Amino acid sequence: MHTSDPIADRLLDLPQEKLDARTLKVTQHIAKRKHITRNLAQELATPPSLGQRAADAVAKFGGSWTFVGLFSATMFLWVTVNGVLLWLHGSTFDPYPYILLNLFLSMLASIQAPIILMSQGRQSERDRIRGEHDYEVNLKAELEIMMLHEKIDLLQQKQWTELIAIQREQLELLAALAASGKGTQAQ
Repeated sequence: MHTSDPIADRLLDLPQEKLDARTLKVTQHIAKRKHITRNLAQELATPPSLGQRAADAVAKFGGSWTFVGLFSATMFLWVTVNGVLLWLHGSTFDPYPYILLNLFLSMLASIQAPIILMSQGRQSERDRIRGEHDYEVNLKAELEIMMLHEKIDLLQQKQWTELIAIQREQLELLAALAASGKGTQAQ
C-alpha cells in the first residue's frame, strides 16, 4: 500500500507538509485506494427551518415573472385609480408624485432584500460545498491519470528493455549460425 507522502512528492512536486487540507485528503484517498465521491444530497439534506423555507419562497417568488407581472399591474392600477379619482373628484388619496406608493415600495424593498440575501447565502453555501467536492474529485482523477501514465511509461520502458535483450540474443544466434555456416562451407 502506498503512503500519501511519496504521491504528493512525485505527482505534485510538494512535500506533504505544504499541502492544504483538501489536497492532503485526496492524496490519502489515493494512497488507500478509496473513493472520494460522496452523496452531497444527504450532506445538504438538513431540513430547513421555517424562516429558511420562507426566505426561499420569497426569493423564488420575488425573482419570478409572476412577481414582475403582479408588481407592474399593481403600479398601473395605483396610477390609474389615482388618475380616475383626480378626474372625477378633483382629488386623490395619493397625489402625483405618489409619495404613499413610494413609501410602500421602499418598505417592500427593505423587507424583501435581506430575505433574498438570506436565501442566496444558503444557496452559496451549498454551491461552495459542491465546488469543494468537485475540486477533490477532479484532483483525484487528475492524479490517478498521472499515476496511470507513469505505469504505462514503466511498462513501455520494460518492454523496450526486453525487446533489446531479445534482439541482442537473436543477433548472437544469427552470428553463431553465420559462423557455423562459414565453417561448413569451407569443408
